[in-house]
Amino acid sequence: MLKSFVGYARLTSLVFVFLISLVISPEILLALSSNTQPLSSNIFVQIAKKQNPAVVNVSIKGKAEVAPQRNFPAPRPGPRRGPRRGPGQDKSPDSFRDFYDRFFNERPNQNQKPKRGMGSGFVIDKEGHILTNYHVIEGADEIVVMLESDGKEKEYSATLIGSDSKTDIALIKINRKPGDNTEFPFLELGSSENLEVGEWVVAIGNPFGLSHTVTVGVVSALGRSIGAGPYDEFIQTDASINPGNSGGPLINIDGQVIGINTAIISGNAGGNVGIGFAIPINIAKGILKDLKENGSVTRGWLGVMIQKITPELEKSFSLNQSEGALVGDVIPDGPAAKGGIKRGDVIINFNNQPVSDMEDLPKIVAATNPGSAVDVEVIRDGARKILRVTIEVLKDSQELVVAKADLLGLQVQDITEELAESLKLQGVEGVLVSDVVAGNPASEAGIRRGDVISEMNRSPVKNIGDYQNLLASVKKGSSVLFLIKRGGTTIYIAVKVE
Repeated sequence: MLKSFVGYARLTSLVFVFLISLVISPEILLALSSNTQPLSSNIFVQIAKKQNPAVVNVSIKGKAEVAPQRNFPAPRPGPRRGPRRGPGQDKSPDSFRDFYDRFFNERPNQNQKPKRGMGSGFVIDKEGHILTNYHVIEGADEIVVMLESDGKEKEYSATLIGSDSKTDIALIKINRKPGDNTEFPFLELGSSENLEVGEWVVAIGNPFGLSHTVTVGVVSALGRSIGAGPYDEFIQTDASINPGNSGGPLINIDGQVIGINTAIISGNAGGNVGIGFAIPINIAKGILKDLKENGSVTRGWLGVMIQKITPELEKSFSLNQSEGALVGDVIPDGPAAKGGIKRGDVIINFNNQPVSDMEDLPKIVAATNPGSAVDVEVIRDGARKILRVTIEVLKDSQELVVAKADLLGLQVQDITEELAESLKLQGVEGVLVSDVVAGNPASEAGIRRGDVISEMNRSPVKNIGDYQNLLASVKKGSSVLFLIKRGGTTIYIAVKVE
């Protein structure tokens, strides 16, 4: 009886496997089998063999004074923090040192010898155009690239075609000798639009000068903002990236480039700790034509200062949601002013694209062609309005400004009559604390969102101009005495400036 039952169970199992095989593809069955690892290894071997020849070593020579540093704030004591999004986000994480610390063998300063730097890049067409990072070639008088073929390296000089510091992207081109019609190996540019967390990726570059190093990992997160500029939207990966990888490709398992390796959070020794960042390749593809034809990028300009919507501001502006970008100020005679946008408006839609977060707006506006007339939907006094705005060209001296926290970790704003009435504040003098960055001096001292600052170091603070003037005189190592109005009480809080 037992044998019959066992035989029946085996037969049932075989029938089940047969039926499953009819509806599940062989690839999925293989992924579910115990033989998955050899297949994965073969994929990465194939990628390394095929894509490696198009990855190049980029080195430069230049005068130190022509290459100003791109600095993030100096690290603060205590645990390192990774980037995050949403309310309370630290736009300048302490763990992000300047790009030179991560990707260059030397860091330029006024007393340094002629600048030398090294990074990576990758060829994108047979003519020898190469994508890399702007900070890799910044300040270069001479650019040299090394290509590897049949185990041998060949050196070429290269010319800068175009660059964009705001997205940290540069386009260079290999210089051919007369009569040289060599067709260079190149990588296919994929799409970063539909990337998903958990996808396999491969990084190839020259960490610490070790050419054509291949590392493997996954997409750890998407849309990361690390305080590098107004167009932050990085791919986070745990594929090992180290100094020298900057400018190299991040490749999917189809062998297509989906990102440009750009930054890392480094450990005490300056190496990889499993958190790296790559510029989405769609950002590079979006500006590639401008770089080739004009050498620079033309962007749209709206002419506003914006800030995120905190719970207090959401309540004070009678909003039913925290989505959108709050207009803190409007540039006189700018496109927004001409189109009727006012301070206090909340922009929720721009050119038929929803603005779900404050950080969305700079990217959407920048991608809009100057001269275009677009619809901008705003919430004003609780009602929705659609305004017609003609976008202008963003110049170097202009920017869509995002209100950021100051050296104390505070974001403040003037108190309007409407804001005072909504928050039941007495009078309109002082500045309202609209955000406090966790882990910074003000937060640790006990200042809260919604506090009203009326004095700094016994000097009156009537508006944001007073606050900024007093803040400018604050020195590191000193303490600032704040007089704070909170609810129906007034308290003093001392903040130590580190």
